Amino acid sequence: MSTEKTYTPELFEPIGQLEKRAEQLNRKQVGVWKDAWLRFRQNKGALIGVALLLVIGLLAIFGPLMNDHNWETQNLAIKNQSANIDGHYMGTDHFGRDLWQRVWYGAKISLEIAFLAVFLDVVIGVTIGGISGYFGGRIDMFIQRFIEVIYSIPNLIIIIMLLMWMEPGILAIAIAIALTGWVPMSRIVRAQILKLRSQEYVLAARTLGASHKRILLKHLIPNVMGPIIIAVTFSIPSAIFFEAFLSFIGLGIRPPEASLGLLISEGNQILQLFPHVLLWPALVLSVLMLAFNLVGDGLRDALDPRMKK
Repeated sequence: MSTEKTYTPELFEPIGQLEKRAEQLNRKQVGVWKDAWLRFRQNKGALIGVALLLVIGLLAIFGPLMNDHNWETQNLAIKNQSANIDGHYMGTDHFGRDLWQRVWYGAKISLEIAFLAVFLDVVIGVTIGGISGYFGGRIDMFIQRFIEVIYSIPNLIIIIMLLMWMEPGILAIAIAIALTGWVPMSRIVRAQILKLRSQEYVLAARTLGASHKRILLKHLIPNVMGPIIIAVTFSIPSAIFFEAFLSFIGLGIRPPEASLGLLISEGNQILQLFPHVLLWPALVLSVLMLAFNLVGDGLRDALDPRMKK
């Protein structure tokens, strides 16, 4: 007796439930950046970081307008007071100057220096890294040896020499930070472009007669924007901390100007007697660096394809 089954066309008709599931899988396609945004907003730590940055940014801009004092005005009759109802929300320093005004003015200066330094990092690092990775060969070898020389010189020596030549200020500090800060950015860009330069769309662009500049700017650099954005987000807190360090040791912003590092340096001198003078700028600096690192972690998870589940 034969046990062979007979297969009829009816057996291959889709069941209604399977047909419905097939329609569900046929959803609208999501772009790379939209997908990254959807992943980013699911990260609670990153959203907390964004909220903290918004609060500090708004206070750095509008905080000085929230009381009637001036960050430069001295009044020795009220020096080293703690927070009070007279508009001194954070108290006063050893010259009787309003700490609320000075902390937010200092935060603004620190952010300006950090953003300017990171902007220079991106411009120099992406340019040199892109050229090195795209052309390769002797050009790449020469650039990498030059980078190794720059990387081997301690940052502090370069900065001291530069600040002896330039007048200390926002531009001088930003240039000093950027002089060596572009090296990690260039290495990131170079590594990414080395992987992308042999892709089919780059070969097609060359075949169609596209110039080297067009291939770099239109095809390669846009495809490494993810790693660049992540590197920028982590570079900003490093630049803020470096500026605070320079001002703390007396190589950065000079009195009577204010920055977070300078305020911490001034508060450190009277820490045992009046800790609030150090507390507020140190707290703002810590929260600022924490917020940028939270956002950086969120962007890394959102933009890194290997993090996808």
